[in-house]
Amino acid sequence: MFASAAWSGIAEPGDSVAGLVVAALGADRALTMLIDRSEPAQWLAALGAEGSDSDQAGGDVGQVGVTVEVIAAALERWRPRVVSRVVVGSLRSAARFEARLLTPVHPLWPEGCRDLDLHAPHALWVRGNVRAVDHPGGGIAIVGSRDATNYGEHVAMELSAGVSDRGFSVVSGGAYGIDGMAHRAALVSGGTTVALLAGGVDRLYPAAHHDLLLRIAARGALVSELPCGASPTKWRFLQRNRLIAAITRATVVVEAGHRSGSLNTAGHAAALGRPLGAVPGPVTSVTSAGCHRLLREYDATCVTTPADVVELVLGPTTDRPSLLDPPPPRSSGSVVPSSPESVLPGSAGSPMRAGAVSDDVSPEAPGVTDPSTTSGDADTPAAEAASSGAGTSAADDGAEIRVLDALTRRSRRTPSDVAVRAGLSVRAVEAALGILLLEGRVEETETGWRRSRT
Repeated sequence: MFASAAWSGIAEPGDSVAGLVVAALGADRALTMLIDRSEPAQWLAALGAEGSDSDQAGGDVGQVGVTVEVIAAALERWRPRVVSRVVVGSLRSAARFEARLLTPVHPLWPEGCRDLDLHAPHALWVRGNVRAVDHPGGGIAIVGSRDATNYGEHVAMELSAGVSDRGFSVVSGGAYGIDGMAHRAALVSGGTTVALLAGGVDRLYPAAHHDLLLRIAARGALVSELPCGASPTKWRFLQRNRLIAAITRATVVVEAGHRSGSLNTAGHAAALGRPLGAVPGPVTSVTSAGCHRLLREYDATCVTTPADVVELVLGPTTDRPSLLDPPPPRSSGSVVPSSPESVLPGSAGSPMRAGAVSDDVSPEAPGVTDPSTTSGDADTPAAEAASSGAGTSAADDGAEIRVLDALTRRSRRTPSDVAVRAGLSVRAVEAALGILLLEGRVEETETGWRRSRT
């Protein structure tokens, strides 16, 4: 862990040569060679030896084009930063601010970072809830201009609150304008929000957002690939954007000028194959010129509502059959699937689908009943399912059916309450509620969820 912490300060973010040597040799061995002032030829020989043992490492060496000259130039960048007291000072500062250090071998390391390959961070310094970094429901990046208009801030607020209510985390850069509004809306909605910083997590920047960033740390997380004490720079801001794109499932640009830094985040998202959305604005607004450019030249999806944002990740809701659709006919010799996952429509890779049925599924506790649904009226889940015509065959036995059965039109219930009733994890329930909300079959009130009255 000490070596990973050291490399996070030795190499600048996105340094592919550092990424190669750490990936091939390991952080400990690479740091030892750096401290021992090994010559470039020794580095190249070590990388070549590792490459002969690993096809992946050998391919990376060839891909980066590592030569003695490249290694020599890298060593010139790294050696002045090999100061043990600086690393120790960063770790002490992290302890003072209760920040944690995540490395690629940590179980909570965000999987999206692996898509960055040699440009992935060596470590992530997290101040706040470390589990928020790789949110179970998935994260959505909402970014835009620092010089936002009232229109842009309003749209950012609506989108952020909407995706938060649907179980996603909101990820942004903590800056003025759109970023700040996205974070605030997520906090007000009671959701999870993550701010990626271009400096150490102990240096809250911009200073005017000091209180906001403290609230984010209390309810979500502040994250940086740079050690505590590191100062934000223009380069680090640009490199920070690749992390915003990598750890999220989609990126939405709300407002951006023709040369806005938000377009840099959009470019990283597109390069990583992440869905990209852009909010249109007035054709006379210079703060929307970048969004219009994304729509016109980069095949971004037009986004105007939270449902549009969720659709970027889940795909069109029309592609999923309604729960009211009759089950397909089965031949007399057919066998009812033993696993609910085998009959669920939609992509298993989506954040609200993955693990929606199999995760933490357990049989209902015998004898547990709800006093509010034992009076014999027609408001019980079973009665509602029958009266609405919803299918009750084994082929329709999915997480959404189970969540729908746990809700009534009369009572408001929290996700944790629904989870107990449905025998699912809270994560699976929140995912199913998001899908049912898109289909118009449930609605959320101030006190909880219930079935739609329509």
